[in-house]
Amino acid sequence: MASPIEQFQIKPIIPVINFTNSSLFMIGAAAVIVGGLLYATRKRAVVPGRAQSVAEVLHDFVANTLVDATGKEGMKFFPLVFSLFMFVLTANLLGMIPGFFTVTSHIIVTFALAMLVIGTVVIYGFVKHGTHFLGLFVPSGVPGWLLPFIVVIELISFLSRPISLSLRLFANMLAGHIALKVFAGFVVALLGAGGALTILAPLPLLMAVALMALEFLVAALQAYVFTVLTCIYLNDALHPGH
Repeated sequence: MASPIEQFQIKPIIPVINFTNSSLFMIGAAAVIVGGLLYATRKRAVVPGRAQSVAEVLHDFVANTLVDATGKEGMKFFPLVFSLFMFVLTANLLGMIPGFFTVTSHIIVTFALAMLVIGTVVIYGFVKHGTHFLGLFVPSGVPGWLLPFIVVIELISFLSRPISLSLRLFANMLAGHIALKVFAGFVVALLGAGGALTILAPLPLLMAVALMALEFLVAALQAYVFTVLTCIYLNDALHPGH
């Protein structure tokens, strides 16, 4: 039986330019997003068809999430937030197709996305507010003797954001795909064993089907969680005061 970890191996496709299967599926995810949205909005009908309705629902969903977290001022970040949501969602769903590669199961990819978010927060915060952005680490109403400890805690909390944001997405996708591979291996092993063990094969098969359904839910949920946390962090760039 093949190792459950084998599905996460990065394999070179064009070694000269270091183009790998991970690169291919990231480009593929971007192509699916661009192609799908261009197709859905090609007519821009007043009464939308199915594809346009899906595109509008996705647009409104992300826009409402962003406005709820940051206010109308946060809509300036809509292109970034929508792009992140669509990329994570599409990459997660493509990874559910057997034989496809799940780019979000690699920590380097999710950490890069998280650093993009935090980098945007820091740069915009200083550009917009200057040193007042540092007020993010100084809560109001805290006694002077306690302030140094609170500042250290706030700073550690802020610096841990890209770690927690990336690990959450990476760990959920990694664990789910490993579990699916393990249960699928049980089915093959029991069927290959023959005899009385063949009778037990439907049990891991049913579990694999249930896990597959759960993984589709997790794929969508993790894209939503990543988006919500991104909106919350962007709110700190817009309103750094506690």
